[in-house]
Amino acid sequence: MLNEKGILFSKIVILVGRCDLRKGIDGLCAIIKAYYGHEPLEKGTLFLFCGTRRDRLKGVMWTGDRYILIYIRLSEGAFKWPRNEAEARELSGEEFMRLMDGFDIDPSIGKKHVPEPISIKRKH
Repeated sequence: MLNEKGILFSKIVILVGRCDLRKGIDGLCAIIKAYYGHEPLEKGTLFLFCGTRRDRLKGVMWTGDRYILIYIRLSEGAFKWPRNEAEARELSGEEFMRLMDGFDIDPSIGKKHVPEPISIKRKH
């Protein structure tokens, strides 16, 4: 199922917003066509969907003679998924792998995270 370059897919399309992940291949392909105007039979294109809770993804890909359905679920955390067109962007291979690993696509190295102080009130 790998091509001559060792890559399973040639293009990744992230479909923004929430999707009902109870849908199977036919339902997801209908969304790809109806809402996004893409052809689900585009060979080697991986279409990715995210659920409401952001801890699971589904993907659909046509290989030329069969569909592949991918289901990914994080044990902890959530995917940093774009919820509208303004948040969508083209991803590099490294950014895609960070997204699949459950990390923010923008590396946090060099950015300081300063936690807000916690105020504790005691009852007397």
